[in-house]
Amino acid sequence: MAVDFGLLPSVKFLILNLELKMESLKFDINGGLIMAQSNRIYLFDTTLRDGEQSPGVSLNADEKLEIAYQLARLGVDVIEAGFPIASPGDFNAVKKIADNVKGTIIAALCRANQKDIDKGYEALKGAEAARIHVFLASSDIHLKYKLQKSREEMLRQAVESVKYAKKYCSDVEFSAEDAFRSDIDFLATVVEEVIKAGATVVNLPDTVGYAVPEEFGNFIKAIFNRVANINEAIISVHCHDDLGMAVANSLAGLANGARQVECAVNGIGERAGNASLEEIIMALYTRKLFYNKETNVNYNEIYRTSRLVSSLTGMSIAPNKAIVGKNAFAHESGIHQDGVLKEPSTYEIMKPELIGISTNNIVLGKHSGRHAFRERLKELGFVLSDFELDKAFENFKDIADKKKEITDEDLEAIVADKAWAIPERFSLEYLHISSGTNIIPTATVKLAIEDMSFEAASTGDGPVEAACHAVDKITDIYGKMHRYKLNAVTSGKDALGEVISTIEIDGKIYTGRGLSTDIIEASVKSYINAINRHYHEKHIYNN
Repeated sequence: MAVDFGLLPSVKFLILNLELKMESLKFDINGGLIMAQSNRIYLFDTTLRDGEQSPGVSLNADEKLEIAYQLARLGVDVIEAGFPIASPGDFNAVKKIADNVKGTIIAALCRANQKDIDKGYEALKGAEAARIHVFLASSDIHLKYKLQKSREEMLRQAVESVKYAKKYCSDVEFSAEDAFRSDIDFLATVVEEVIKAGATVVNLPDTVGYAVPEEFGNFIKAIFNRVANINEAIISVHCHDDLGMAVANSLAGLANGARQVECAVNGIGERAGNASLEEIIMALYTRKLFYNKETNVNYNEIYRTSRLVSSLTGMSIAPNKAIVGKNAFAHESGIHQDGVLKEPSTYEIMKPELIGISTNNIVLGKHSGRHAFRERLKELGFVLSDFELDKAFENFKDIADKKKEITDEDLEAIVADKAWAIPERFSLEYLHISSGTNIIPTATVKLAIEDMSFEAASTGDGPVEAACHAVDKITDIYGKMHRYKLNAVTSGKDALGEVISTIEIDGKIYTGRGLSTDIIEASVKSYINAINRHYHEKHIYNN
């Protein structure tokens, strides 16, 4: 019988916390080894590593920690927290997550060299369960043009790096970058040798998103047929979405023997992104009779996880996005509406409540109290600290004064806003705009800085630019806007506007977010939020 050694570092806390169903486990006489059912699929989330590599996304350590906590609540098996050697900020974020997030394996990405692995272990050593994730390219195109190495040199380095990582950590994953475009016989040799060296998980990525599902499934099957010791490790897949087939390819890999899937919330990541975590989860759940696979997730945390990642990364979710998009459970056609009203299963293959979307749309208003506000948030699945509740309630009251009715969507946006999560060095007190078709737009802005107020006026091509120029004068911090996105949270003339902007300050990208029924005010708040992030990082994290 084959034993899945990939779980060894997390055995104790998995048993103590009963995080895996006991009927799916089998223990030896010492209770030390676990053999999970062959249909158990392990979810490896790379939102904080590959996902953060999305163009224009930059998360600080506190934001990464918040996402990691939510991923743990969702129930993913492995959180890839980052690439520790990439920067001091990435190292600090990985360390913070490793030291604080429990109930899941924390992984750090390392290149196949001792310096990277040393740094990775240093960041991970406080984790309840740690995994060192080593990668090295195996395709001829990468070996020739990127690494300038022979196949023999690559194989030797891969084996040596796994052996070195095993000195620190019993759970070591090896990824053969660009595996799908590698020579299959050479790749099989690499897989066999790194397993001999101690790799507990071997990842076979479609790094450039080139595969199609049938081909990728056959590729995984071929590896299983060629590697003698394949059952001594968990085989993982990591597919990119360049041709829009990352999820389909990942599922094809799982159907052909892979037991770990690497994915990201909302499918974010390099270029066109990664396989979407929520789509993988719900495909396995909805088509369970077809795939016969089990995951260990808390389904009703899916929607909240998606919203949190969207909010903190500034990457909006397309309305037609599967599972979590605004239109995923919407029915406009009269025939569809009639069918759903008579029997939901006529046009709905999933229940929105399952993934955490509330259908109890109770409306709050400006006369609603703190208790009703807190209870409604609890019903929506948001449990806030007293400080968070106070700040969210302040925002709620401010918006309720301008908007007659506050819906669940508004409440979700208010909680997701979290501008107060970053200490506000600068806050908006007053905004006056003079604009029109035949006049130069002018803005007067008053900001609070600690206990003092400062005011400035400026002009611009439009009212938003004029207001941002005035903010620049007051803060003496000059940002360049690269991206601007306005979303209407709800419908109607008094709809809550959500502005997500990408601002470059001193050569680094920051994401700002602002919320208001006035889109100019929301825009300025978004710009100020980005400036506060820059100031906080410069004066807090660097000290």
